[in-house]
Amino acid sequence: MRVLIAGGGIGGLTTALCLRDAGIEAVVYESASALRELGVGINLLPHAVRELSALGIEPALASAAIETQALAYYTRHGRPIWQEPRGRAAGYRWPQFSIHRGRLLTILARAVQERLGASSIRTGHCLADFEQDDDGVTARFVDPASGQAVGSDRGDVLVGADGIHSRVRGVLYPAEGPPRFSGITMWRGITEQEAFLDGRTMIIAGNWHIRVVAYPISQEAAARGRSLINWVAEIRDESRTEWQWEDWDRLGNKGDFVPAFRTWRFDWLDVPRLLRGSDTVFEFPMCDRDPLERWSFGRVTLLGDAAHPMYPSGSNGAAQAVLDARAFTRALRSQPGVADALRAYQAARLAPTSEVVLLNREFAAERILRLVDERCPPDCDDVFDYVARDEVEGLAQRYRRIAGFDLSAVNDPSS
Repeated sequence: MRVLIAGGGIGGLTTALCLRDAGIEAVVYESASALRELGVGINLLPHAVRELSALGIEPALASAAIETQALAYYTRHGRPIWQEPRGRAAGYRWPQFSIHRGRLLTILARAVQERLGASSIRTGHCLADFEQDDDGVTARFVDPASGQAVGSDRGDVLVGADGIHSRVRGVLYPAEGPPRFSGITMWRGITEQEAFLDGRTMIIAGNWHIRVVAYPISQEAAARGRSLINWVAEIRDESRTEWQWEDWDRLGNKGDFVPAFRTWRFDWLDVPRLLRGSDTVFEFPMCDRDPLERWSFGRVTLLGDAAHPMYPSGSNGAAQAVLDARAFTRALRSQPGVADALRAYQAARLAPTSEVVLLNREFAAERILRLVDERCPPDCDDVFDYVARDEVEGLAQRYRRIAGFDLSAVNDPSS
């Protein structure tokens, strides 16, 4: 069997590695002209690390990433709201890693090329269209810069792992339209400076309308006594309902958002200094798409953000792509035919990921910030004078369960 994978992101590369372990041939087609360490930070939750560990990737991750110990919420004045342990500190058998997205992709790509061969990742190939018949599927590719044809390939399966603007999804659902904008604009950057708190904590500070997320992502910087901090500044504007395609993932202007955080100077972190310290800032909308009723059509299916793009609430998007890769490979190994396998994969993953998409629209992972907004006076010293601890823990546990990283489920060797 031969699997064509459109998209060389986290989902596509992990799928190639899973297929290789199962003895299935795979080739990854990536539209970028070269593999470069671009982007900002990302979190890998323990249920994703469990799968990457099974692929032999954990040592490389540990040498590059920060092993996250805690997630902490604060008000916009820097007062503590809630803190919970993460990864091994919470009792998981696997860590939670915070890492530069580009470094993660390099680790995955190197593993793919070492195990599947140097030609297993073909850059500069943007999927143009495809067609399938009873015996296979043919995919045609173009150069993303010129639009000129660069070849075609034929396999038994085509996987669309080509992101929120998936060409595969666009062919399957030509009338779907653009992604759904949340009204939240995000600015992202990376700043090297001294560590905050213990150097291993992810923080979310602010409220329902404005907040900052920050966490360290580099073991190399930590070894030098420094901290490479990934940060996200988010501002909600409910009057804004659309986002132009040409504005997607553009370079940002610090003057558009840093002034909104000018008073956010905490005892343990100077937020304006952090935001100003990044050489490059990216601006893009927080978007998702409505869940689909179907991913798999004959020999073609969707995976990762192409299947279920979601708001980056709860640090769960990458994890879901990794879980897709495992489920897809298991289905190919266990089912008698391709169509049966893709239906089985869809049955295993469509409903759980759809639930996460809808849950993230509620910002369930950060629901505590809204409770504080609604119930606490601005100058309160202890939010638990107004919000019950059991309620907060219940919200956190509900999100862990639905998103698939409930402690007992992740640690269960039979799952």
